[in-house]
Amino acid sequence: MKTIKALVFDVFGTVVDWRGSIIREVQAAWPQVDAPAFADAWRAGYVPAMDRARRGEIAWTHIDGLHRVILDEIRPRFGLADLREAEIDHLNRVWHRLDPWPDAVSGLQRLKAKHVIATLSNGNVALLVDMAKHAGLPWDCVLSAELFQHYKPDPEVYQGAARLLGVARDELLMVAAHPGDLVAAQRAGLRTAYVPRPLERGEGGTLEPVGDAVFDLTAADFNALAAQLGA
Repeated sequence: MKTIKALVFDVFGTVVDWRGSIIREVQAAWPQVDAPAFADAWRAGYVPAMDRARRGEIAWTHIDGLHRVILDEIRPRFGLADLREAEIDHLNRVWHRLDPWPDAVSGLQRLKAKHVIATLSNGNVALLVDMAKHAGLPWDCVLSAELFQHYKPDPEVYQGAARLLGVARDELLMVAAHPGDLVAAQRAGLRTAYVPRPLERGEGGTLEPVGDAVFDLTAADFNALAAQLGA
């Protein structure tokens, strides 16, 4: 780990609590809606929508655009078919207003003292910048799949991050709560750190299986990761 020069982070679920944040905002605005089911349904459309873009079935678009398509598909199921356009747009931008996990800001500040830290998310640049302002996330740099016109787990995203940060691939540590993301980063030549988030799917939710994957580091949270890296 002494060769690590920079860290890049998955964001949704790893740095911020997307599910809890969406539930809180939906419950406050529309208390009649089953907010947990709504959040889960919205997120469930995320990977299929990205895969359609990755296969060329639809034009490549940023995550805000994909979130809007999914939102329009699920709104009638939850009694939100008659929202005004301004309300729909505001709701779609809830992903810009996600709250961090309790350890995220303090852990990132510790890591930043020793390393370059950046996002490496499928979220678009505007979304990630707004989120950083909202949540107080102290990134040195905001990197997005949007910059490469590819979504993770395409290797172009991970390799492009190393190129833009001016480091060798094995000098870049990918931090994520999702083993699939980390396995893809490994295949692209990056080092990896697994930080599981047991509450990402709520109380009683299940973690993505690790299987036989082995990562360079595993830590309970960002402060524990900082300690392992001597920060």
